[in-house]
Amino acid sequence: MAAFAHRLWALKRSAGDPSYDRMRTELGALASKSALSAAARGQRLPSWDTTWEFVRVLAVGVLGEHEDEVRARWRADWERVRDGAAKRSPAPRRRGRLVVLAAAATVVLAIGVVAGVAVLRTPEPVTTQAATLPPLIPGDASEFIADVTVPDGTVVPTGARFVKTWEFRNTGTVPWVDRALRREAGFGPGDGCQTPAVVPVPETPPGQSVRVSVEVRAPDEPGYCQVYFKMTDSAGRLLLPGAHAAYFFVRVAG
Repeated sequence: MAAFAHRLWALKRSAGDPSYDRMRTELGALASKSALSAAARGQRLPSWDTTWEFVRVLAVGVLGEHEDEVRARWRADWERVRDGAAKRSPAPRRRGRLVVLAAAATVVLAIGVVAGVAVLRTPEPVTTQAATLPPLIPGDASEFIADVTVPDGTVVPTGARFVKTWEFRNTGTVPWVDRALRREAGFGPGDGCQTPAVVPVPETPPGQSVRVSVEVRAPDEPGYCQVYFKMTDSAGRLLLPGAHAAYFFVRVAG
């Protein structure tokens, strides 16, 4: 259970360590702030609904991983922890046996004190799953350079149209040809911000930078809007599953 909570904590860190309040109000987690916080403390296994909301907004929303794959992987892990906890639950014992065991423990403790020897139980090691997935093409890599337009937190009117531009650098050894940024997730009131489903990425040789722009229409309701994109090839395959998603976040004023 501690290892599972540590994985949730590690996921939160890899997604930029947003506050639990932001996970709920801005990223769209359908769970209370206290439930999200408790999930990563490891005192008890969170419900699957809370676990999924924790994972969904970070792994899918922020990091841009494939929703079905993320759900299947985390559901299997959650069920394994749940079943393991059920097997480790101690069976009820009769009072008479408890008295005998307590007396025996007292004798052993006394012997240990006289001998000056203490035997401590070594905690079981906590293992975590690697958070970074390899690129689809060996040698492929990217680096985020800057938000060229519309910095995160920019206030836009309801229904406004604007162009969001990012700058990236090809830090790998593979030329970027026939690539695109595919919309993976979006959060906000109503239907959220409207964008194309796919945005072309200009050809970019290794070591060069490129700017990618997307046309956006803000929702008609005030609040916020956040949309995430991941790089794909011409067949729609995710090229850099371990890389953070490109995203924008704006506040929408009525």
